[in-house]
Amino acid sequence: MQLIRHHPMSRNDLRQCLRIATGGTLGFMISKVMGFNYAVFFTVTPMLLLGLVPIISAAITRQVIASSVLSIVEVGVLAGLFGGQPMMMTAIAFVLFLYRFACMSKGSLFLFGANGVISLSIMLHFASYPDTNVNDLIFCNFWGHISSIGIAFLMMAIFPDVAPRTALSGGNKAPHRMRHEALLGATVATISFCVFQVLDLRDSLSAQATTLILLFPMHWNGALGYARRRALGTIIGVSCGLLIQLLLYNWSHELLLLLPLFWLFTLLFSQAHITEAIGSGVGFAGMTTLGILYGQNLTPNNDLIFSGLYRTSSILIAIVATLIVCYVVHSILNRFEATRFGH
Repeated sequence: MQLIRHHPMSRNDLRQCLRIATGGTLGFMISKVMGFNYAVFFTVTPMLLLGLVPIISAAITRQVIASSVLSIVEVGVLAGLFGGQPMMMTAIAFVLFLYRFACMSKGSLFLFGANGVISLSIMLHFASYPDTNVNDLIFCNFWGHISSIGIAFLMMAIFPDVAPRTALSGGNKAPHRMRHEALLGATVATISFCVFQVLDLRDSLSAQATTLILLFPMHWNGALGYARRRALGTIIGVSCGLLIQLLLYNWSHELLLLLPLFWLFTLLFSQAHITEAIGSGVGFAGMTTLGILYGQNLTPNNDLIFSGLYRTSSILIAIVATLIVCYVVHSILNRFEATRFGH
């Protein structure tokens, strides 16, 4: 299987690469200048938005805002009421994941579901710790999404497309396949949430996100293919992060020196992402890994080299574990006609 495939870049593709790199760097700069605790919302969200959606529209904006607001309400209300009841919270988490994956399976609401799955899982996990400032978590999530939308529109204005894009046509899915995809995603996402809670994996944000992003293809074969690309992209992303650390050495926390290198490596990853032309591949994985590494772990008292190595090992373990669970759930669902994936 070819992990990285390349397609010729158009002028529009070049503009999109510049939008991704500049937008991600701008979000990273804002988070560090303002001193936000959950900088990953400001750094990675623009990458996701500009990388997965070529054109930002009012419909896309509504989906992103709705997913953020709904996650905030659910975490603030449900986690506050049932946070001390593990069994009840597990059942609630499954239902919340289920309708989001159902939206993803429909296709037209994919961004709403995908963004909501990641936001909800991260917020539910962090909100469960007694020392977490839930208001700060909610603030960073909401304003991270608002600023990302503003950044996306700004990038569209600075680096606009130079030619019309071909509209993507979505295919109709059979009801049994949609039920299979929704149940597969919700089950694995709930198991992931429970594992991270039980094992107290507070410092494994990227691994937690990986277990969810692996489900974005919505079926077993897609998850398997993406897992290989995600593993390779993670290794390359962490390697580039460590290279930046070594190049800057004692000046690695100086934003004026860090930002140009961060932009350059993000541009290279975005170029790989666009030329792969498969949605979530090696370039996308490397780009988001670099964003999480610097967005969440760059602090004056943090050892970025240790964080990078820990992040690589935790992600690789998360990939293997998620694939095992995904295959088991996929096999069980295929035993029933009503939830069979089909062809």
